[in-house]
Amino acid sequence: SVTLKFHTFMAPLSNVWLSMHKPWMEKVEKESGGRIKFEGYPAMQLGGTPVQLYDQARDGVVDIVWTLPGNTAGRFPRVEVFELPFMMNNAEATSKAFWEYVQTYCADEFKDTHPIALQVHGPGMFHTVGKPIRSAADLKGLKMRGPTRQVTKLLASVGAAPVGMPLPQIPDALSKGTVDGCVIPWEVVPSVKVHELCKFHSEFPAGSPALYTTTFVMTMNKARYDSLAPDLKKIIDANSGMGASAWLGKIQQGGDIPGRKVAVDRANTIYTFTKEQTDEFIRLSSKIDDEWVADMDKRGHNGRQLLQ
Repeated sequence: SVTLKFHTFMAPLSNVWLSMHKPWMEKVEKESGGRIKFEGYPAMQLGGTPVQLYDQARDGVVDIVWTLPGNTAGRFPRVEVFELPFMMNNAEATSKAFWEYVQTYCADEFKDTHPIALQVHGPGMFHTVGKPIRSAADLKGLKMRGPTRQVTKLLASVGAAPVGMPLPQIPDALSKGTVDGCVIPWEVVPSVKVHELCKFHSEFPAGSPALYTTTFVMTMNKARYDSLAPDLKKIIDANSGMGASAWLGKIQQGGDIPGRKVAVDRANTIYTFTKEQTDEFIRLSSKIDDEWVADMDKRGHNGRQLLQ
């Protein structure tokens, strides 16, 4: 039997760890008849920073990680297309598209590891400490945390002062006033106590495209995967790919409902943008797609085709 170390930055009580990572590991263990076992390490318990997770899998420090490609700005440029403004609203469908896109157009971006699943989260939105955001104009000069290069560009385009930082740093930054707010989906709100630190939340209307999403990769050390017995490889494969990606996206977005409820229960103020306000955000951020296309073209890729 083999024991695999699974490492991530997500907190041990987060929806992602409890509803996505643990059930995935349990399913693989069960289907292997216990011949594959996992040691799970949330919250960077094996050391290092969230930014180092991908390399930990590449280098065999751990066996499997779940992380953001966008933690390392510009390293996985072609997958950033999914983080462009107002690109998605359904994480399950978009996660399928993300898996298919990577296989079709840029499998080489992850060639140093063995990708298991590629997914996105539900609609990203604004959370602020002291000031409600009821239009793009309200963001002017506010220091807003963003997760990745494309999302910080989006924040700048709508008038905020963007601050890039990994998720675990959010509570400290909000409580110290290093940032005035952050963008995250509802689903991760409880795990970083954003409902306690922010009084105001602003979301886009149901059915409209989301402000943004973030891409995630669950991936395995190549040599470790290659060393598995053929029947154990099959079990990993059966829990990989488009199906696994879609399932992760669906479960993560499903966490938006209880995540929103904790803000409601605290009597926080939740504002929904009107169609006109949403259109204004879309207009202000519309050049980011063109900038990304131009950047891809410079790197020798067909940016327009990738965006399409």
